[in-house]
Amino acid sequence: MSAAARRGRARRWLVLAPGLLVAGFLVLAIPLPEAPSPAPAGGAPFAWRQDARWHELEARFVAARAAGCLTQTQAIEAGLSTLMALTDALAPGTAGADDPRLDAAERVLFETAPLVAACPAHLPELARLQARLRDAVKRQSRGWDMSSRAVRDRLYRVLYGGRTAVEEAILQAPPGALLPFLPGEVVTSRTPGTEVRGVMVHSGDLLLSRGTAPTSALIARGNDYPGNFSHVAMLVVEREGDPPRLLEAHIERGVAIASGREYLGDAKFRILLLRPRADLPALARDPLLPHRAAMRVVAETRTRHIPYDFAMDFTDPGRLFCSEVASWAYREEGVTLWMGLSHISSPGLARWLAGFGVTHFETQEPSDLEADPQLAVVAEWRDLEGLWQDHVDNAVVEAMLAGAEEGQPLDYPWYLLPAGRVAKAWSAVCDAFGRVGPVPQGMTAPGALRNRTFSLRHAAIKERTRTLAAQFEAQHGYRPPYWQLVRLARTASTTP
Repeated sequence: MSAAARRGRARRWLVLAPGLLVAGFLVLAIPLPEAPSPAPAGGAPFAWRQDARWHELEARFVAARAAGCLTQTQAIEAGLSTLMALTDALAPGTAGADDPRLDAAERVLFETAPLVAACPAHLPELARLQARLRDAVKRQSRGWDMSSRAVRDRLYRVLYGGRTAVEEAILQAPPGALLPFLPGEVVTSRTPGTEVRGVMVHSGDLLLSRGTAPTSALIARGNDYPGNFSHVAMLVVEREGDPPRLLEAHIERGVAIASGREYLGDAKFRILLLRPRADLPALARDPLLPHRAAMRVVAETRTRHIPYDFAMDFTDPGRLFCSEVASWAYREEGVTLWMGLSHISSPGLARWLAGFGVTHFETQEPSDLEADPQLAVVAEWRDLEGLWQDHVDNAVVEAMLAGAEEGQPLDYPWYLLPAGRVAKAWSAVCDAFGRVGPVPQGMTAPGALRNRTFSLRHAAIKERTRTLAAQFEAQHGYRPPYWQLVRLARTASTTP
């Protein structure tokens, strides 16, 4: 080919290339038809409907701060003593979900917590009694009908409401007023164990945690019983004294085995250690059942790659999400966890989650595992410095979900779709070679872009919420309690 011909071909390519790029961009920008959103689960989200009471408790805290702790000691000690007596009365025997002592315990806890918030020297005792009440009610709930809405409401009020009351006091206290570790029930286990941070953990134990990402807040809050946890991991200790490992389903990698160092290296606001009760019929027959369940997951991960289940279909073991790792392993050994399934009945929330790939709205959410009476709380850790961020993140998500219920979409700029599809194609190449790409396996390009939108929107509202919270603190002299924080977040969500 002559030099002139080569120059002519080059000129033609220079003319055609921009057109081809534009054409390729436009083709990649063509959206696929959106599948109709699946119907949400039946039911309705839990609602406290006690705004007047929250403001009354806030006023009680303000008055106690003004009066000084010397004048509050008697009332605090009386409240703690009454709470202890009620808990001691509930511990033995059989109490129903409608037992009036449960209402009394909730009232005393809620009314004493604001006084302790003003006088934090009593905070360790309040936290200890709240944990004892939780443990007593969880033991009682083994005889309750977990399919009953009234029973679920009762457990939620005790578990989530009690923890929130204590954490409101923690957030007003100076650093060092409470240790980050709180022991729970003493539950024996015959499975291999090892010591971690002064606590004996055993193979088959379950860890609930709350991550620091905005999507972690969405997972924790996004169901009919908004909770404190966004992730479930399963402990495995192959031989007595071996370092523990964690069996987890990651959005990016699917099911994987992590070391204890890797698990703890990923920032978490809170961790709850759960253990199957030794007197469960299945464990009474075979005390090593939890270890076998954990080793079943280990064997499965060594046999095949298990993708992450974005659909949240806990009945299909071909793909597993984090809760499903634990429920599948125990189900295969004859123990059904999540005696009360999670429900996502809010249409706006269901529509947003469907945009991420969720198709099942009666499922197994991490927070709801705490309510399973077959499991005891053995220990709880809080990141006391990160607790404020946890509450801010939750309040922002609640404000965003209020917008979702009003019809606000979780969309993305159309011109980002081509880049998202290229990233998805590159991720498929990475997956083929066992590497992690920018778009998780099982997530679509539009789903990844919606996730980006959610995170950016959350960050913007969070920044405005923090500013409003700082103004509140400067004006009132204390951090806004959660109900005020939600109000501020809703204001921030409507601010351009």
